[in-house]
Amino acid sequence: MGNSTSASATLGKHGRVLAGYVRRRLFARLGHTGLVFGALFFFASLTPSLTPRAAASQALLSGLCLAAGYGLGVLARWLWGYLELPVADAAGNRRRRRIVYACCAAIAAVALWNSQHWENVVRALMHLDPAGAGRIPALLAGAIVVALLAIVLGRAALLLVYATMTLVSRRVPRRIARVVGALAGVLLLVGLVNGVIFSAVLEALDASYRQADALIPPEEQPPQAQDSPGSTASLVGWSELGRMGRRYVTARPTADDIARFAGPGAKAPLRVYAGLPTGDTPEARARLALEELKRVGGFSRKALVVITPTGTGWVDPAGIDGLEYLYRGDVASVAVQYSYLSSPLTLFLDPDTGGATARALFREVYGYWRTLPRATRPKLYLHGLSLGALNSERSFQLFELLEDPFDGALWSGPPFAATQWATLTAARNPGTPVWRPKFHDGSFVRFMNQDGSATAAGTPWGPMRLVYLQYGSDAVAFFDRYGFLRSPELLDAPRPPDVSPAMRWYPVVTMMQMALDTSLSMSAPMGFGHVYAPSHYIAAWLEITGIDDWSPQDVERLKQFLDARRAAELKQPDETVDG
Repeated sequence: MGNSTSASATLGKHGRVLAGYVRRRLFARLGHTGLVFGALFFFASLTPSLTPRAAASQALLSGLCLAAGYGLGVLARWLWGYLELPVADAAGNRRRRRIVYACCAAIAAVALWNSQHWENVVRALMHLDPAGAGRIPALLAGAIVVALLAIVLGRAALLLVYATMTLVSRRVPRRIARVVGALAGVLLLVGLVNGVIFSAVLEALDASYRQADALIPPEEQPPQAQDSPGSTASLVGWSELGRMGRRYVTARPTADDIARFAGPGAKAPLRVYAGLPTGDTPEARARLALEELKRVGGFSRKALVVITPTGTGWVDPAGIDGLEYLYRGDVASVAVQYSYLSSPLTLFLDPDTGGATARALFREVYGYWRTLPRATRPKLYLHGLSLGALNSERSFQLFELLEDPFDGALWSGPPFAATQWATLTAARNPGTPVWRPKFHDGSFVRFMNQDGSATAAGTPWGPMRLVYLQYGSDAVAFFDRYGFLRSPELLDAPRPPDVSPAMRWYPVVTMMQMALDTSLSMSAPMGFGHVYAPSHYIAAWLEITGIDDWSPQDVERLKQFLDARRAAELKQPDETVDG
């Protein structure tokens, strides 16, 4: 009994000692070098970037940048000592600490003083009201909390690595233990984050997106028109369309809507959609979509558009509405869902299914389209936004089209991972900027932004017309994965009209700014970031289709109407913009 009590007391004592050690390490005083680096990173994080940032998002960014700078400073100080370079003695430590604190406070104060101006520079470019003065204290408080939390978590991760190294050192020589222990600790940490924390978050997100996709609000009733998916005559059930599919097929304009702009004789456009529940494989869903397209008479229209949606299955209404009006409703479109997750999650967790689905749908539609008489078959176009653009690019190989090419494609907001877009951009004509390049004579592919294309008006096209619509302020397109080491080409002169001249490159920080911009770009005002305006889509579709039976006045009136309607839709709380 006495031995048991003594052992328990010893264990309790060791536990208290260990807890005290952990507490001291986690909440130790911040190092001087780390604080200086952190303050400089905090300063840089407040400078202009591609998109406006609310106080909460700026606080998150600045806090993470402060923590990253602190970590690099600590690493630099450790390397200095490891290389046995001379260090200052401890006699003036208190005085140095006061100087460091004063310098860091001065850097932060200057940054905060200028932050309102830097933020408003970006907001003015996008025609937004200036930010309120209450943004600064909220920003500062949030950044401090985020930075301290990140530093404590970083210290906890290092403690795990050190503990592993200590355990290994009891079995092997010290030098080997440091290497093996560090590797083992890092692997253990990565396994803990990926296997436990990350998996739990992904499972929760997956369940949330799945439920949202399947939910049918009571006010959403199946369409009565027999030429619509989800109707009683359709091969695709109402519940099989998914949330985004139901929204897409029911939002098509009526013949009367189009007639108000295009005159008498307008038709209601056809929209076909196959959701995830319609088949177990991309091929099965694509075959069903083709049969539904045949059923509603899609191949008898003047134009047919194969659309690749974004990750959630969302089809940007701004991208298809204008084309339906320009063709006076004599157009059909078809899309197949490949995920219900957001585009970033889809790209990260399941990067292949989107491309496989786009290929399956294109082969089904293109294969049938080729069997039709050339004189009477519809014009065939491809379209996709963001992840949809990336996967639509992957849906075909150029050598497959040599004998019978489709007519054109409009890809908007292509993400930086889109290989064909990146290849064409890299091969641009010398002297043309990355944000609006010119490729050869412009007869095969053209790049457009808010101001149109760099190719002169009237330049003839080849047999197939490809157009990329992209904004310079769209970080989804222009994020540079090597931006921590080099300045992105986007910042070279001349700059895009929607990127602030005050934006500068800072190592590490600019990449962190643009990484946050990739998510914020979906909440930018229409016509900037990753929110593409109907008027710019119309300009791009006119390039691709060659439609010339609309007067400039009627085209301008249509642009204004669709822009105003889309801007109003984006103000609705349930409206989706999924990049």
